[in-house]
Amino acid sequence: MQHDSRPDALRVHLHPKQWVAYLTEATEVLFGGAAGPGKSHLMRIAAILWCSAIPGLQVYLFRRIREDLYKNHVEGPKGFRNLLAIWIFSGWCRFVGDEIRFWNGSVIYLCHCKAEGDIYKYQGAEIHVLMIDELTHFTEAMYRYLRGRVRMVGLKLPAEFQGKFPRVLCGSNPGGKGHLWVKNTYISGSVPLQIRRMPKEEGGMLRQFIPGRLEDNPSMTEDDPDYEAKLYGLGSATLVAAMRHGDWDVVEGAFFSEWSNPQHVIAPFVIPPHWLRFRSGDWGSQSPYSIGWWAVVGDDFDRVPQQGAGLRKPVSTMLPRGAIIRYREDYGKVGGKLTAEALGDRIAKAEERDPKLSYGVLDPSAFREDGGPSIAERINDRLIAKKLIAFHKADNARVSQSAGVDRGGPMGGWDQFRQRLVGTARKDEHGAVDWASGRPMMYVFSTCVDFIRTVPVLQHDPHRAEDLDTKAEDHAADDGRYACMSRPWIKTLPKDDAVKRDAFRETRDERYDDSTATL
Repeated sequence: MQHDSRPDALRVHLHPKQWVAYLTEATEVLFGGAAGPGKSHLMRIAAILWCSAIPGLQVYLFRRIREDLYKNHVEGPKGFRNLLAIWIFSGWCRFVGDEIRFWNGSVIYLCHCKAEGDIYKYQGAEIHVLMIDELTHFTEAMYRYLRGRVRMVGLKLPAEFQGKFPRVLCGSNPGGKGHLWVKNTYISGSVPLQIRRMPKEEGGMLRQFIPGRLEDNPSMTEDDPDYEAKLYGLGSATLVAAMRHGDWDVVEGAFFSEWSNPQHVIAPFVIPPHWLRFRSGDWGSQSPYSIGWWAVVGDDFDRVPQQGAGLRKPVSTMLPRGAIIRYREDYGKVGGKLTAEALGDRIAKAEERDPKLSYGVLDPSAFREDGGPSIAERINDRLIAKKLIAFHKADNARVSQSAGVDRGGPMGGWDQFRQRLVGTARKDEHGAVDWASGRPMMYVFSTCVDFIRTVPVLQHDPHRAEDLDTKAEDHAADDGRYACMSRPWIKTLPKDDAVKRDAFRETRDERYDDSTATL
C-alpha cells in the first residue's frame, strides 16, 4: 500500500490474512494462534495507517514488559523507527518519550503493564484503539479494565471508518498464564472469522477471532527460511502443536499433559442402572464450587458404535472395567455467593431421578466448625431431608509425602488423578502417552464443560513442581482428585514391563488394601 497524501510517501505492505484483520467490521479482534503470521507487524502497520488517516486518533499499544515492547515494536528493521524513518526525517512525526506523535494530532502511545496495578495508570485515558500484543501474558482483569477505557468522544471519523471505531486489536499464541481466559473469550463456542455482538456483560462490542498461521505470512519464510524447522525443533509435542499449528486445545507446561480430548471426552450415553455411582465436591461460595457425579464401569463395556466422519469402520468405544466416568457436574460462578443450603437443594434436585448413590466425598475444609454448624453439615441436612446420601470428608492428599520417589510414602491425589488419565496405556521414551497401547481409566461426558474447560490448562506450581498452581481455576480438578482418592486405582504392569523392586525403598500405604482398590 502506498500512502500518497503526504509529500514523502510511506510504503507499507500487508498479506491477505493481515488485510482481513485490518479491514474487518469487528471492533474486538484477536488475530493469531500459530507463531509467525505477522501479528506484531499488523499492529504496527494498522496503527500507522489509522493515525495518518484519522486526525486526533489515540492508539495505545501494550505489551506486558517494557523491554519486550521496545525490542519487538520499536527497534529492528521492521520496527516503528525504521518504518517511519522517512516521515521522522521530514518532520511529519516524531518520538517523544514513549509516544509517537503525528502531524495531524494523532498519537501512538507505547504502554506496558508489568504489575497488575499498572492498569490504573490508564484510569483517565480515552483509548480510541487498544492494541495488546501477546494477550495471554495479561490477566483477564487487566484486559477487562483496559477495554473499559476504550471510548471515543467528539472525534470526527472519515466515512470509510464509520462504525469501526473505537476498537480493540489483540494478538497472541496459545499458552501462558492467560491461555484459559483468552480461549474462553475468543475461541470456545465461536467459529473462526464469525463476528458476534457481545452482551453488555462482555463489553458489547463486535467480537471476532481471526486465526493466523505461518503460511499466512510469506515474508517470514522469505526472511528466515529455517523458521518452520525451528518451530518443529521446539521438542515438546504440545509446544509444537501450539506454536506451529495454533492449537488452543493443547497447553505447554500443563500439569496434566496426559489429558487428551479425543481419549477422555466421550458423548453421553445411558449409564446402566446397576453401575456404582458417587459424587465428589469442592466447596466455594465467593469462589466457584464444583460438584461431580461419577459412575464406575462394572465390566468391560461396549457402547453403541459410533461411525466417525471419513472412517471405514466404527470408532472403538470399549470402556474398561473399573474406569470412572464423570457424567454430570454443577459448577458455580465467581462471586456467586451461593449458600450451603442452596447448594444442598441444587444437588438434591440433580439427583431426583438418579439411582441412589453409594457415597459422597467433600472438601475437608467444608467440615470445619467455626461457632456454628459447618458448611458440610448444612449441605448434608438438605440431602438427608430428601433421603439422599450425605457427604463425608474426602481424602485431601495432594502429593505423596515422598514425592519423586517411586512407591514412596502415602499416595498423592494428583498421582491418582494422573494414573487414571493414563490408565493402561504406556508412555514412549519422550514421556508421551501411546494411546494405541491401552485405554484411560477416567472419562468425562462432553456435557461436563467446566471440567473440560479448566483441567487441561492447569499449570505447575512454580515453587513446588509436583503440585499444581492453586492460584488457577482448580476447583473441578480438586473435586476430581477427591473422586480418584475415594477409589484408588493401581496400574498392573504386564510381565514384560515388570521391574525389579528395591527392597530398601518398598513401602506400603496402610490406609488402603486390596479390598479398597478399583481393579
